[in-house]
Order: sequence, then C-alpha cells, then structure tokens
Amino acid sequence: MIADGLQFVVQSLGNLFLFAILLRFAMQMFRAPLGNPFGQFVVAFTDFLVRPLRRVIPGYKGFDFASLVGAWLVEYLIQIMLLWSSGFPFRLAAGAALPALALLALVKLVELAIYLVIGLTVIRAILSWVNPYSPLAPVIYALSEPILAPLRRIIPLVGNVDLSPLVVFFVGQLIILVPLRAIEMAILRSF
Repeated sequence: MIADGLQFVVQSLGNLFLFAILLRFAMQMFRAPLGNPFGQFVVAFTDFLVRPLRRVIPGYKGFDFASLVGAWLVEYLIQIMLLWSSGFPFRLAAGAALPALALLALVKLVELAIYLVIGLTVIRAILSWVNPYSPLAPVIYALSEPILAPLRRIIPLVGNVDLSPLVVFFVGQLIILVPLRAIEMAILRSF
C-alpha cells in the first residue's frame, strides 16, 4: 500500500514537471509569447534543469534539444523509481532493464506529449467559448494552431462549429491506446 502511494506521488509530480518541460519546448518551437506570467512560470519552473543542459546540448533552428533531453532524463528516472518501488530486482536484471527503460521513457514521453496536445486543444476550445480574450489565450492559441490549422483545411465547419479539436482528441487517444500501448507492453515484457 505504501509502494502504491509512493508510485502515485512520483508519477504525479514527475508528470507535472514533464508537462512544464514539454510546454517550454513547445513554446520556444512555436514562438509562443513567453513574456506573460504563464510563460515566465514555465521558464522559471524548468530553468534549474534546462539551463545546465544547454551548456552541453545546443538548440538548432528553434528546437530546444536541452529541454527534450531533460524531459527524457526525468522520465527515465521516474520509470526507474516506479520499478524500484514495486520491488524490481535491479541487482539481477539491471544490465537488461536499463536500456529497455530508456526506450520505455521515450515512449512515455511521446504519450505525455500527446496528452499535452489534447489538453491544449480542449483548453483552447473552452477558452473560445468562455473568454477568448483571456491573458492565457495567446499562448494556448500559439501552441494549438499548428496542429488545428491543417485539420481545418480538411474538416469543414458544421453549423459554424469547428470540429478539428474533436479530431485531435480522438486521434490522440487512438495513437495512445493502440500503437503506444503495444510498444509499452512489448518493452515491459522484455525484462
């Protein structure tokens, strides 16, 4: 029971931090405004990890690879802590488990990125109905527009309602449930 509580805390806090790192990466890649309080919070919250990594890992053409590597390292540590707290015998199987955990961390990071896209899309849809002039709106719009704009060219408006957020939601869930879960299960079976 204590192990379950520890796993919940590790995974919840780790995922919140990972969402912040992925947001930082996306905000820089899509040139979202960082001068608002939300952008400043994300940068300040993740600076202690990203800034030292930038000395070693340079960015390239708007891609902040230090943020991505930092997010992968955090997810890797989360997976190790989750296995350790469940009683995995690292002394016996560490040689085989650590490379598999590196791949599992990558799959989990892709899954979190898809959840982030879904969440941003849902927030954008809600903001467009409730308060399109919210101070958070420019950031959310800048992050979700590169995903929604191509879909709007394909999916027509139905009764003046944009259905592209629903498509993002369903396709994102489908990607998580079918290929990512299958890859995750194959990795977990390997050790």
